[in-house]
Order: sequence, then C-alpha cells, then structure tokens
Amino acid sequence: MSDLRRVASGAPWEETFGYSRAVELPNGLVLVSGCTSIVDGEIAGGGPYEQAVNAFNVALEALGQVGLGRDDVVRTRMYITHARDVEDVGRAHKELFDAVRPAASMIIVSGFVDPSLVVEVEVEAYRGDTAA
Repeated sequence: MSDLRRVASGAPWEETFGYSRAVELPNGLVLVSGCTSIVDGEIAGGGPYEQAVNAFNVALEALGQVGLGRDDVVRTRMYITHARDVEDVGRAHKELFDAVRPAASMIIVSGFVDPSLVVEVEVEAYRGDTAA
C-alpha cells in the first residue's frame, strides 16, 4: 500500500508497538491513533479537562504534519476511565470543536497503559480535495 502516507510523532510506543501516529488514505481520510496527554515522556496536565485538551492537541499536531487542521476533523472519539469526567472532557471537546461539529463518541473504559491517564482520544479528518 505505497499510496498511504504514514506520520510518526516520535513517541516511544510507536516504535515499540509498531504503529503510526496517523495514516492518510488515498481518498483523503486521515486516521489519527489514540492520543493521550503524554508530552515529552511526561503526563501534561493532571485533570480530565487538561488531559483532554493536551491529547487533542497531540492529535491536531499530527494532522498538521499532513497539512490539515481542526476544521478538517470529521470524527472524534473520547475514551475516559470515569463517568464523573464526562462534563470536563465534553467541555474540552466543545472548546476545541464547537465550530467544526464533528461526529463524536465518548466511551467509558476500564483503564489505560498508565493509570495516571484518564483520557485518550482518536481523531479522523478529511482532505476534501484529494487532487491536492
């Protein structure tokens, strides 16, 4: 599949587990892997709101590597470990994507690789002009 574009962020788990931060398909769809609030090997932001903002920024940075941004986002998924965090994570999503209004899901999971993490996000974006 040589017509795929793969993006790496340099996160250690990408090499360890064999995945790309993002993959752009020939049809213009860009899939961003699960992103957390780990920046430079450390968890940035302690609470669910801060972790959500940081995680989405990691995803948006990956989109930036293929020339896309927030306005190109068509779907988001938010994974949280506690129902009590719905409002905080939802508020972060609204602040970042209110004008864009992507399709979105918020799912409660049992936990993440690091128990200090309470949010993980996935983002999908679409490049409308695939001839570009």
